Amino acid sequence: MIQISHPFKLNCYYLYLFRPLFLSRFTTAATIPSLAKPPQQHLISLIKSCTQKSHLLQIHAQLIRNSLFQESTFSLPFLSRVALSPFQDISYSRQIFSQTPNPSVFHYNAMIRAYSRSNSPIEGFLLYQDMRHRGLHADRLSMSFVIKCFVRVSSLMGGVQVHARILRDGHQSDSLLLTNLMDLYSLCEKGDAACKVFDEIPQRDTVAWNVLISCFIRNRRTRDVLGLFDAMVNGEFGCEPDDVTCLLLLQACANLGALEFGEKVHCYIQEHGYGDAMNLCNSLVAMYSRCGCLDKAYGVFQSMRNKNVVTWTAMISGLAMNGHGREAIEAFREMQRIGVLPDDQTFTGVLSACSHCGLVDEGMLFFDIMTQDFAIAPNIHHYGCVVDLLGRAGELDRAYQVIMSMEVKPDSTIWRTLLGACRIHRHVTLGERVVGHLIELKAQEAGDYVLLLNIYSSVGNWEKVTELRKYMKEKGIQTTAGCSSIQLNGEIHEFVVDDVSHPRKEEIYDMLNEINKQLKIAGYVVEITSELHNLGAKEKTYVLSYHSEKLAIAFGVLATPPGTTIRVAKNLRICVDCHNFAKFLSGVYNRDLIIRDRTRFHHFCQGSCSCNDYW
Repeated sequence: MIQISHPFKLNCYYLYLFRPLFLSRFTTAATIPSLAKPPQQHLISLIKSCTQKSHLLQIHAQLIRNSLFQESTFSLPFLSRVALSPFQDISYSRQIFSQTPNPSVFHYNAMIRAYSRSNSPIEGFLLYQDMRHRGLHADRLSMSFVIKCFVRVSSLMGGVQVHARILRDGHQSDSLLLTNLMDLYSLCEKGDAACKVFDEIPQRDTVAWNVLISCFIRNRRTRDVLGLFDAMVNGEFGCEPDDVTCLLLLQACANLGALEFGEKVHCYIQEHGYGDAMNLCNSLVAMYSRCGCLDKAYGVFQSMRNKNVVTWTAMISGLAMNGHGREAIEAFREMQRIGVLPDDQTFTGVLSACSHCGLVDEGMLFFDIMTQDFAIAPNIHHYGCVVDLLGRAGELDRAYQVIMSMEVKPDSTIWRTLLGACRIHRHVTLGERVVGHLIELKAQEAGDYVLLLNIYSSVGNWEKVTELRKYMKEKGIQTTAGCSSIQLNGEIHEFVVDDVSHPRKEEIYDMLNEINKQLKIAGYVVEITSELHNLGAKEKTYVLSYHSEKLAIAFGVLATPPGTTIRVAKNLRICVDCHNFAKFLSGVYNRDLIIRDRTRFHHFCQGSCSCNDYW
């Protein structure tokens, strides 16, 4: 190597080495003062500012030629530049790492971090193990990146190992490490372990609270999420919600149908200057849609200056689930007119709109143009929509053929979709065949047997009903109880069939009995086919009278002023009798009534429903 001792000569030497880069990047007078920097800083700055692969390769060649990889001063920034943004070339960076003599903890950290963002995150853990075998002491960043690797693959066992190492190495007071560890436990559905780690965090910032909120959402503790937001806003935790908090809360409100709370989050977003954030606006559109408040969803949509494919998809899906199928199709066409390209989720929304409204020809046309005009390969969700579309329309054999000819393997959801159609159209033979497919997949659930019970009882085959109930009892198959909820004044009230747990139960049952009297005068007759047990007409009428939806609706009538819209969420599909009950009530009591069941919204107004009795 040439020995040059004079600083100015050394500067000139680096200029010579990297003259192609300096000529392209430092050609103006304004850049000449930078030559006054130490020569080492020149080279490091050049590495850190490099944005073109060709320049990176030139730098690499000169580093090798002049044996500069021996010095971590040069090798570390170069490795970091290749491994991380903007290049993120994992194979190239691994090659550089393998040629680095005596890599330090910092070199390992750069590679582990890169693997945590790659398609092979487990390699990051293997590097971590290699580092420890070499006798290098992992620092807090090493373990933080390793945890992120395990998050990518949802490795609970790996998380437990790193947790033990954190305690052993004395990092149990590191808030960042514990926050990442909590995120891993949450992702692995170990909510209790995540909460225990959270309790051990010495200084909890907004990020830690956001991870706890995310943990609660993953573990379906939605109401706890809303309580945390109130406490954060009131200053109880010493930190305020940020835009990520708001995003998580909107997801929680959408899942729970908590409109009042969603509106509170919306106000917070506007008051704190987050109103122009596209991801928050998109989530607001989705939240309002999933709370059955389509006018507010559309209001947010209209107010957005910029709309991307996610925005349009949220609006299309919202229109679809709220029974406005033709409007959803029109929104899709408007999206195309202004030049926004649809993606696979957009077509899921459009196909769902056609399914909910029985638009068979239109749905099959969209399914064709998705592949032919937009080169989007159908996924399991698209096929599910087509099966639902055909099944609801009574074309069960055609729906079955679609499943059998799919290019992807049918999953349990798509078979359940067809089974639901068999229940609607009382197709016993195909229903039994579908349950057979679910058994082959080892994916049968209690709900599948309930649907088959529905099919048998709808055709009066009580022998099969008895036989299937006996089988379910022997196998210990427990069915999911129907549950309906209604939110009033920030509090969520839940009901099950024949519920007597509510503190106002006597008033609720009196109100329900009064409602039944008024509706019978108006012509309402109990639909006894909705009851699955082999009972007499009188007994069936009594059982159907106290379904969870009816109790929730009665409470809504009791606890709100006349004319107030009543919003109810149901965890299962609404039965025909409760649907008829809600239609009559909306007319007799002059109440708008919105019921969200497992698959869609029913907007009842003046004696009719937005689904047009097609669900």
